[in-house]
Amino acid sequence: MDIQNSIKTLAESPGTDYFGIADLSGARDFIFRQGGPEIAKYPAGVVMGIVLNDTLVELLPDREKNGNSILYKHHAYDVVNAALDQIAMRVANTLQREGYSALPVAASRRTDDARICGPFSHKLAAHRAGLGWIGKSCLLITPDHGPRVRWVTVLTDAPLAPTGSPMETRCGNCTECVTACPVQAFTGRLFDENEPREARFDAAACDLFFKDEEKRTGVAVCGMCLWACPFGRVKRK
Repeated sequence: MDIQNSIKTLAESPGTDYFGIADLSGARDFIFRQGGPEIAKYPAGVVMGIVLNDTLVELLPDREKNGNSILYKHHAYDVVNAALDQIAMRVANTLQREGYSALPVAASRRTDDARICGPFSHKLAAHRAGLGWIGKSCLLITPDHGPRVRWVTVLTDAPLAPTGSPMETRCGNCTECVTACPVQAFTGRLFDENEPREARFDAAACDLFFKDEEKRTGVAVCGMCLWACPFGRVKRK
């Protein structure tokens, strides 16, 4: 079995719902601006996603009732992110044993408090792997589950073939996520990697809302942009 099929099988065996290989060479400037030279030097990204439980997501509008916010944060955030990090480490170690450099990027870990971001955008990797598009909520939107997916990426120099190309947006005139945001943090502009994030998203307003929620309720949970997306709320058979 070649290395690409080997890591695909390894990634899917624990229950990963999405797997893709992203060609990152065309987005090097975007990646460099966020993570610097040590992140931007990798030409490929192995991106994996786990779909969130719909029943948990549907608790979000009533998150302050009956411990709903605690349930959501535990199962749809902490548990899923930990699972993704474990899968990423296994994939990275497999690539390393085959003689390649591989850097697992944490599913959700802020490394820059000033800019309120991690070292790399998993959404960009999923987009470039052909798994979806980046919506007006700045989340990766998949055609079948909308934004109800969490992601992790392993950056590597392994000669892997891309699984797809960036998907065209299907948001159209929809502004459900923009309207649902409690602090109106989204401008409604579509993703453009040549524009600064501030053109689309006020990360500071979102971050302050989370801090205030944690002080007020003890649990920092929102997710209304994720809940509101029509692509995630389509009934599936």
